[in-house]
Amino acid sequence: MAEVELLSTPHNIQISEVSCDSFRITWEMAHEDTSRVTHYFIDLSRKEGSEPNRFKHRDVPTKLVAKAGPLPMAVRGHWFLSPRTEYCVAVQTAIRQPDGDYQVSEWSQVVEFCTGDYAMEHLQQLLDKAQAAAGRMLRFSVFYRNQNPEYFHYVRSECGGAMLPSLKDNSGSHGSPINGKLRGIFLSCNTEFDTGLPPKDSPYGPLRFQIPAERLLNASTNLYFSDFYCMYTAYHYVVLVLAPAGSEGDDFCKSRLPRLDLTTNPFLTYTAGDVPVFCHASDVILEVMFTEPLLLEHGVLAQISGRHQLMSLSTANAKKDPSCKVCNISVGR
Repeated sequence: MAEVELLSTPHNIQISEVSCDSFRITWEMAHEDTSRVTHYFIDLSRKEGSEPNRFKHRDVPTKLVAKAGPLPMAVRGHWFLSPRTEYCVAVQTAIRQPDGDYQVSEWSQVVEFCTGDYAMEHLQQLLDKAQAAAGRMLRFSVFYRNQNPEYFHYVRSECGGAMLPSLKDNSGSHGSPINGKLRGIFLSCNTEFDTGLPPKDSPYGPLRFQIPAERLLNASTNLYFSDFYCMYTAYHYVVLVLAPAGSEGDDFCKSRLPRLDLTTNPFLTYTAGDVPVFCHASDVILEVMFTEPLLLEHGVLAQISGRHQLMSLSTANAKKDPSCKVCNISVGR
């Protein structure tokens, strides 16, 4: 009986063209194996802490079996890859035998990589879903921000009376390009149906800063869509970025986020005139991120009349519901 010639172990694994839901992979193997190999086995899983992944034994079927072909090989749609997630991958080559079994190589060395943010096409899918949930438009006149007294004391004593932009946390969709990368100040503009005024309650603090809408939303600012999510609740959040044209924040958003027309978008509009008209979507909660400092002297600071300890409504570092059919797209959460 002829001795079986062993396959070489794949080496020099290279990962390229990584997106939020795909990547390309290539490797090197002995030249004589190139014509013999019939299949590739690829094992991929999330990196867990600092522990290397424990891949399956060589005689156990792997997660992906692909017919051998030209390298690099595109991997897309075989797993539900999540954005901004660290993965470990290893490769095994194989020759399919007449009896259906496989002669396999040893596993390659494990290689780690991280998937990317949502691309513009994915954000457009999210935008389309958000538009369907936005509802009718209601008028408003002020942007507002609730915080605790300590925050506003710090703004006055340490920041010269200016609220300074801070780095966006990781709340909402994991793949949003602004998470952990863009600085801004979060404001609200939603109003109550019966009064047309900001709500009396807030989960963020008993003091409310209000600033006239025309100071922030005008012909000199650009508006961008960045996220649509929920937190295991019936109501949904839309995150918008408001950036003065030509600012650092505007430059960041131009190539990463869909820009919205100020007069016709379904979330937040501005109509110029002797008396400008401002409207917000009624069926979603808008979170508006303004990318520049805001001076307290340009607005009014006052105590709210309602409750301020509704922390269940806070979105700080909130995780998106991955099972919601309304606000999820097929490329990950």
